[in-house]
Amino acid sequence: MTSLSRTTPAAMPLGDSLEQSAVQKAAWRFIPLLALAYFFNYLDRTSVGFAALTMNRDLGLTATQFGWGAGIMFAGYCLCEVPSNLALYRFGARRWLARIMITWGIFAAATALATGPMSFYVIRLLLGIGEAGFFPGVIFFLAVWFPANYRTRVLAWFTVSTPLSSLVGGPLSTWLLQMDGMLGLAGWKWMFIIEGLPACLLGYLVLKLLADKPADAKWLTPDERQALQQAFEREGSASKKKKDFGAALKDVRVYLLASISFGFTMGSYGIGIWLPQMLKAHGMSVTQTGWLSAVPYFFATIALLWWAKRVDRRGGHIANLAAGLLIGAVALGVSTYFNQLLPAMTGITLALIGTIAGRTIFFTLPARFLSGQAAAGGLALINSIGALGGFAGPYLVGYLKDSFGTFTAGMLGLSIVLGVTTLLTLALFAFPQEEK
Repeated sequence: MTSLSRTTPAAMPLGDSLEQSAVQKAAWRFIPLLALAYFFNYLDRTSVGFAALTMNRDLGLTATQFGWGAGIMFAGYCLCEVPSNLALYRFGARRWLARIMITWGIFAAATALATGPMSFYVIRLLLGIGEAGFFPGVIFFLAVWFPANYRTRVLAWFTVSTPLSSLVGGPLSTWLLQMDGMLGLAGWKWMFIIEGLPACLLGYLVLKLLADKPADAKWLTPDERQALQQAFEREGSASKKKKDFGAALKDVRVYLLASISFGFTMGSYGIGIWLPQMLKAHGMSVTQTGWLSAVPYFFATIALLWWAKRVDRRGGHIANLAAGLLIGAVALGVSTYFNQLLPAMTGITLALIGTIAGRTIFFTLPARFLSGQAAAGGLALINSIGALGGFAGPYLVGYLKDSFGTFTAGMLGLSIVLGVTTLLTLALFAFPQEEK
C-alpha cells in the first residue's frame, strides 16, 4: 500500500484511511480505462493530420479544404455537446459514455470511406456528433467520484492521454500509412480503420466496469462507500454551488471559462493538426515526421504530471493556468522569427506544454461553483464553446498558409490568441477568492 500511495493518481496524505482506500480503488478501476479511451478519442481527432500526408492528394484537398474538414468535426461536437451531457446526467455516465465511444469508433473508422472533399466533411461532422459529450462527461463522472482534494491529479492522469496519444500516435500513424496497397486499400484508410475500431471495444468495457456513483459500487466496502459519501457531504456543506442548469446559464463565469477554453483549444489543435505538415515542409520523410512529431508531446507528458502535482499541493489554479498560457504565447511567437527546425520545435514544444498542462488545471475550475445538473450542463456548455477552437485553430492556420505561402503567419496568429486567452484567465481573479 505504501508504494501504491506514492504512485497512484489518487493517493495523497489527505482524508481518513477509509476515504483514501475508496479513492485508490476507484482510481485503479476507472482511470486506466478512461485514460485509454481518451487516448483513442484524441488519436481519432488528430490522426487526420498524419493521414493528410497522403490523403490530401488522393481526395484532392487544398490546405483550406483540409483545415475546414479537420475542424468541421467540432461543429457537430459543439452542436450536440450540451444535449449529450444532459442525457448523461439523466441516463447515467456508464451507459451514455459507452454509447458515445461505440458511435465515435464507428464514425472514425468510416473516414476510410471518404472519396472527396464533401464526403470527407460529412464523415468528420458525424464523428463530432458521435463523440459529443465524452470529455465533459468524464469530467462530470470524476467529480462525482473524487473529492476536490484529489481532483487535479486524477484529472492529470486522465488527460495525460492527450500528449501520450500524440507521442505514440505519430509513429503509429506513419507506420500504418506504410500499409498502402494492402488488400487494395490506401495506407491512410488502414490508419483510420485500425485506430478507430478499438473505441467500440472500450465502450463495451466501460459499460461493464463503471459505476455511476459510489453508492452503486459493489466492489467498495460499506464503510468505504460511507467515507466517500461523507467527504462529499463536507464539501457540500462548505460551499454554495449552483445545482440548476438554468442558474449556470446566468453565471458570467461559465462564459468566461468557455472563452478561455476556446483560446487554448484553438492553440493546441492549431499546432497539433498541422505539425506533421510543418515538419514535412522542413524536408522530413513520412517516418521521420512521425517520430519527430512525438518529441513535443514527450515533454508535455512529463510537464503535465509534474504541474498537476504541484498545483494540488500548493494551489494557485488561476495563476498556474495563466502562466502556462503565457509561456505558450511567448514561445510560439518567438519561434516564428526562426526558419531553422530546432528553435521552431522548441517554441512548439513549450506552447504545447503550456496549453496541455493548462487544460488539466482549467477543468478543475467549473466544479468549484457548479454541481449536479448545473455541473453536467455547465461543463458541456463550456467545453462545447471551447471546442469551437478546435475548428477555428486548424482552419486559421490553413487559411493563412494558403494566403501567405508559409506556416509562420498561422503560428503568429495562434500566439496572439494565446496571449488574449492569458488576459481572460487573469480576469478570473475578479471573482471571490474561494474559487481560485
